[in-house]
Amino acid sequence: MDPLGARSQFVDIQTLPTWQQQLDEDTKPDQNQEQNQEQNQDQSQDQSQSLQDFPSPFPFRPDINRKIILFCGDVALLNCTAVVNTSNESLNDKNPVSDSVHLQAGPELRDELLKLKGCRTGEAKLTKGFSLAARFIVHTVGPKYKPKYRTAAESSLFSCYRNTMQLAAEQSMASVGLCVVTTAKRGYPLEDATHIAFRTVRRFLENHGNSLEAVVFAVSDTEEPVYRKLLPLYYPRSEEEEKVSLPLIPADIGNTEGEPVVPERQIRIAEKPGTLEDDSEEESLKSDLGQVGNHAFARMEGDVDKQRKQILQGQMSEAAILKQHQRNYGRWLCRARAEDLSDVAALKALYQTGVDMCGRTVMVLVGRNIPVTLIDIEKALLYFIHVMDHITVKEYVMVYFHTLTGEHNHLDADFLKNLYDIVDAKFKKNLKAFYFVHPTFRSKVSTWFFTTFSVSGMKDKVRYLDNLQQLFTCMRPEQIDIPPFVLDYDARMNGPYHRSQPSSL
Repeated sequence: MDPLGARSQFVDIQTLPTWQQQLDEDTKPDQNQEQNQEQNQDQSQDQSQSLQDFPSPFPFRPDINRKIILFCGDVALLNCTAVVNTSNESLNDKNPVSDSVHLQAGPELRDELLKLKGCRTGEAKLTKGFSLAARFIVHTVGPKYKPKYRTAAESSLFSCYRNTMQLAAEQSMASVGLCVVTTAKRGYPLEDATHIAFRTVRRFLENHGNSLEAVVFAVSDTEEPVYRKLLPLYYPRSEEEEKVSLPLIPADIGNTEGEPVVPERQIRIAEKPGTLEDDSEEESLKSDLGQVGNHAFARMEGDVDKQRKQILQGQMSEAAILKQHQRNYGRWLCRARAEDLSDVAALKALYQTGVDMCGRTVMVLVGRNIPVTLIDIEKALLYFIHVMDHITVKEYVMVYFHTLTGEHNHLDADFLKNLYDIVDAKFKKNLKAFYFVHPTFRSKVSTWFFTTFSVSGMKDKVRYLDNLQQLFTCMRPEQIDIPPFVLDYDARMNGPYHRSQPSSL
């Protein structure tokens, strides 16, 4: 206990700003914002409409954000109902979090842990808080990370956070302080682990978190930047932040509880197989017979190589070719949804913005942000499919900024042809225009050859625009997020933009 009159070392979480409250600190109004307030109202309405058309899997929820606190400091000092201690299977690990918890709780904690007889990876066990400000301590064991066993590590880490939150709900806890469960010793990449932590907690609060009033993410100085960067993806504090974060959300967001999903393991098992209710026996039998030939084994088709040979020889019908193409695209889409593509998303080379004069979604492609020689080209293809699949169900346009690109930014024709052949028919059908901004003579020639001899269906959709003023005749300036270097380049080469009467294309 602190000496009489001394200031307590423990932290009252009621004095900490919530994640929603921190938005005001991060975006304090200035004079320019006040002047542009009226202009931003129209833009906000358009963004709201865009969000309705393509909702984020983690929408803006101020009620949840008011429960989230990001605290840079020692989790052992929080006066939550419970704090989390990350340890090993024997519950005697030596790491900064565990050392501090033991130091603040006192020797009684060690005696209590001996009674638990260890803890398995992914499990969570409860003890009293002893001399802590917290009433309880939740002990959990994070997985050891090896790239070869990544899927198992992800599932175990999900279980750590899920079981911790489950204990908090079962014990009717009002608040819980979460440390970073993965320690440096265990080798789990911090950013990957943070994605799992955020989405698991988010899903739990959505589905089971009525009794919880506060969840505190306690981090160190080195961990805080990663947490602060990724929090808006899962806990956007405004519709604007939700819109900006949407393209950065990883492809794998887990199931409805945040648990990692492995498509190959999604096996459906009927409840009480082989058993029919008496009153619905005839209907059930008809239903079962209707499923004959629909399962994966019954749908197995002939030799794939033979089918390809028939295509080359012109012996397969158009319907069979289309069906095979759809299956192929489905496999790519499944991979895109299951794979971690956050590194490609971080390039900000492809993103959704507003709408054009005809109300069609505008997608932006920034050539300078594509380091072709450094990125995994296949992952880039998967990311394109992941982002564009839900966009292309309706009419859309693309704006490609060729501004200040170099040789290391140019995708080769083989990759583009492969991409064009893989994507679903809706990509091509619903693309109404491809605006090529700031083209060079060489890029025009290359594009002409490519659209003439490789993908002829694209030729009539490509429109070359030498300056932004031409682009703004197709969409309002406030409807497109343009990189600053593009604006600077256009101002130098073409002079400042002068608003003109827009035309409808």
